[in-house]
Amino acid sequence: MAQSKAKKKRMHLKRTQGKDVEKKRQTSPFSTHERVTKTKRATLEQNRTKHKKQPHIDDSSN
Repeated sequence: MAQSKAKKKRMHLKRTQGKDVEKKRQTSPFSTHERVTKTKRATLEQNRTKHKKQPHIDDSSN
């Protein structure tokens, strides 16, 4: 199977400069990113502001 460009670059760096960038990756076996689902109220508020009708400005009245 073909290798991605990113993997080719990593292998090239390891070969030429001896840098192994894969070692600098996160060592934690689980994700430390906190994922929070929006509350129902927050979702409704976002949809209300997202689809709120904007007042039209009539340029001909100026």
